Amino acid sequence: MTEPARPTFHGFEQIPLREYAERAYLDYSMYVVLDRALPFLGDGLKPVQRRIIYAMSELGLGATAKPKKSARTVGDVIGKFHPHGDSACYEALVLMAQPFSYRYPLIEGQGNFGSTDDPKSFAAMRYTESKLTPIAEVLLGELAQGTADWVPNFDGTLQEPSWLPARLPHLLLNGTTGIAVGMATDIPPHNLNEVVSAAIRLLDDPDANVRELCEHVRGPDYPTAAEIITPAADLVQMYETGNGSVRARATWTRENANIVITHLPYQVSPSKIMEQVALQMRAKKLPWLEDLRDESDHENPVRLVLVPRSNRVDFDALMGHLFATTDLEKSFRVNFNIIGLDGRPQVKNLKAFLSEWLQFRTDTVARRLRHRLERVERRLHLLEGLLVAFLNLDEVIRIIRTEDEPKPVLMARFGLSDDQAEYILETKLKQLARLEEMKIRGEQDELAKEAEKIKGILESKARLKKQVKDELLADAKKFGDARRSPLVQREAAQAISETELVPSEPVTVVLSKKGWIRSAKGHDVEAAALSYRDGDGLLQAVRGRSTQQVAFLDSTGRSYSTLAHTLPSARGNGEPLSGRFAPPAGASFVGLAAADNEARYVVASSWGYGFVTRFENFTGRNKAGKALINADDAADILPPVPVADAKTDWIVSITSAGHLLAFPISELPELDKGKGNKLVQIPPAKLKSGEEKVIAVASVKQGGELTIYSGRQKLVLGWRDLQAYEGARASRGNLLPRGFTKVDRVEASA
Repeated sequence: MTEPARPTFHGFEQIPLREYAERAYLDYSMYVVLDRALPFLGDGLKPVQRRIIYAMSELGLGATAKPKKSARTVGDVIGKFHPHGDSACYEALVLMAQPFSYRYPLIEGQGNFGSTDDPKSFAAMRYTESKLTPIAEVLLGELAQGTADWVPNFDGTLQEPSWLPARLPHLLLNGTTGIAVGMATDIPPHNLNEVVSAAIRLLDDPDANVRELCEHVRGPDYPTAAEIITPAADLVQMYETGNGSVRARATWTRENANIVITHLPYQVSPSKIMEQVALQMRAKKLPWLEDLRDESDHENPVRLVLVPRSNRVDFDALMGHLFATTDLEKSFRVNFNIIGLDGRPQVKNLKAFLSEWLQFRTDTVARRLRHRLERVERRLHLLEGLLVAFLNLDEVIRIIRTEDEPKPVLMARFGLSDDQAEYILETKLKQLARLEEMKIRGEQDELAKEAEKIKGILESKARLKKQVKDELLADAKKFGDARRSPLVQREAAQAISETELVPSEPVTVVLSKKGWIRSAKGHDVEAAALSYRDGDGLLQAVRGRSTQQVAFLDSTGRSYSTLAHTLPSARGNGEPLSGRFAPPAGASFVGLAAADNEARYVVASSWGYGFVTRFENFTGRNKAGKALINADDAADILPPVPVADAKTDWIVSITSAGHLLAFPISELPELDKGKGNKLVQIPPAKLKSGEEKVIAVASVKQGGELTIYSGRQKLVLGWRDLQAYEGARASRGNLLPRGFTKVDRVEASA
């Protein structure tokens, strides 16, 4: 049985899939880079923008013409030059017509072309009309004068320009953004007068460096009047490297007791600002603000009114906070990645960009002059033949009437060229009759002078440079305007800390035995009288301020902290701390503290070890807390004890066997964390068996007193009474009176 014949393929290339994928992706990448995303240095346009402007000029939509439906333009663009989606093409057209997006709009739109609040809220292209603006003449004015190369369109039926002969460095004027494959471009807009001034400086002094050019180009100039607050040195560095960032800040004024925002950074919408500020107000992070309103209208495109709660509000601090936390201050990335005259993308600094563009402009002017010179010389040549015909009019007419082929006869009889003879034959008889010798010779003289002038410019680099310079100055005078974005030296905005935003009010923080936390306003709260969940009760309550941190100590010696004003209200049962923090499995909370960072506390374990530490060591942002006191496995962690004076207070330790020891707190070391030193002596055997341990530690202020509760009994020990229990640190201490061997709790008071 014979095998079936294998199919053969003719006219197909067989290559490995890996090679095909690599080649296909590379082709796609090059297309995106060169023909879609990155602008050409010469005219500063991407292909879709160039085709839109050219198509509009072909439709006769100049600045003085009547506008036509945008759909007409988009149809011509995608049907003749740009075979892509109509929506993307129309969006590119709209962008060039938005005065808040383009510093110098190239298209004048009639109808809804979007707003600063929502740039993409423009109407459909069947509803809007458009035409070119006067400044578009800068791009198109010399197109028919031999200044550009022409290439076939996508289907080879038409010709389109490879670039537009821009008379100004349009890429710097309007800027652009684009994302290609593996690279991107972000070029901010600039002021026309400043850019022209820098270009002329470079024409006059080719050795000028970027720093000297920055004397003219002081920074970007966005379509909005928001301040540019980037330091001048950073702007110079940006222009030297071609990379960097620009920071813009909204402008505001004070009207009576209100703050009025009048200008926003580029591409920032008022609605976005309103949303960001309102979000902070709802989260109670802006207690200084009472209300905000958007009063923007046609006369005031941006007018956002912020109403402070009182006249005592620091307006500068409030605005500084809003600058740091909203888009009222925004940073823009800058990346001068451009397709140069060599057809390759490259990041260029300001001098490289202007130098290359001036070369482009000089070549364009030279091409225009050579094109004009050719036309002048051709016209002179034709006029010379026309003058011969005029001087021999009767003979010319006779030859035309009698000869079957008058053209070669005319050429032979009068020594004319083919073009001259053809021109004479195409001239109407009545025009020949009206021609006068003086008119012909006058036109010859004018054209000869023009040809001589053009030759002089083309033969002299200095005169060609002057021609470029004069045209730049003329365009700057016609289209230039004042800077819109002021350059202002400002300090960096600082967000107000959360504690500063919260009013400082007295609060009582209550911790239950099962680890539920809540906060009550005021210091006159009876914590034990509050309602608790079944089986729960008061563990500890501390007094503090709403702006302070509250710290919690768990049974493993780890501490946790949070802001007091974030705790739930005492009107309910509060919330479990285990939901706010992540303590180790099986751990419980044993105490809490609330104070300023420099306040001192004593932390100790039931095995009689402890140390003094600052409250700051309790606090941290880690949800899992931080290790504060190291204790033996069998030891319990005692609640933290506040210290009034770290030099004169006494530390009192009471054991379960009724021993009390008092000694100066100065004998106890101050540590950030650790196990600490021994407070009171307990026989090791009793510690290990659990027969005796430390059950209470207190700090007594000089002249104060200590109250000991045991069942229904209480014992008040004054400062002098405590001296009877004074001893060296780590000694045994003295026994309390009979009946107080079991201590429930202790209280120290002044």
